[in-house]
Amino acid sequence: MLLSLVQKSKSIFGIGETVTTPTSPTPTAPNDLQSGLSAKSLTSMEPQSTVQADHKEFQELIYDYIRSIKDPEKPATLEDLHVVYEEGVKVKGVTSRNIKIVEIEFNPTVPHCSLATLIGLCIRVQLERTVAVSNQFKLDIHIKKGAHNTEEEINKQINDKERIAAAMENPNLRKIVEECIQEED
Repeated sequence: MLLSLVQKSKSIFGIGETVTTPTSPTPTAPNDLQSGLSAKSLTSMEPQSTVQADHKEFQELIYDYIRSIKDPEKPATLEDLHVVYEEGVKVKGVTSRNIKIVEIEFNPTVPHCSLATLIGLCIRVQLERTVAVSNQFKLDIHIKKGAHNTEEEINKQINDKERIAAAMENPNLRKIVEECIQEED
């Protein structure tokens, strides 16, 4: 079961996919990832504004799902506490199989936040259950640079599919995640 979950996660998040960037940029798009254009859009000659609008719409969709996640300790949402913010959600590009590459940055409330890993887990689970159902994307979640004492270790944990699967098999941890991502009635 764990192996199939890991394989499914790899498929959903595009593990092993390569990002396609054009070998010779067009005059209107000097840098594929900076401009938000994918190689696919360059070859199909889609207008730059269409691709940027698609990326912006996808960023907004993702933010709408993570902003209402409840903090594990406080009676507030991650948005209320400024743990997640619109500028922290970015579509960085598209793979050769048209899978969007999404980066989410979050900012724990204090540099020694003991629940930063749990917050990252809640973000990932929420997006796997909502956005990933109808959209393929590769997700990279990380703590804002310099915002936490152990950010590198936490970043590794929240982006390791096997650790995520193992964490969600723990009934106590699963219950906390479920409470944090539960929608208000």
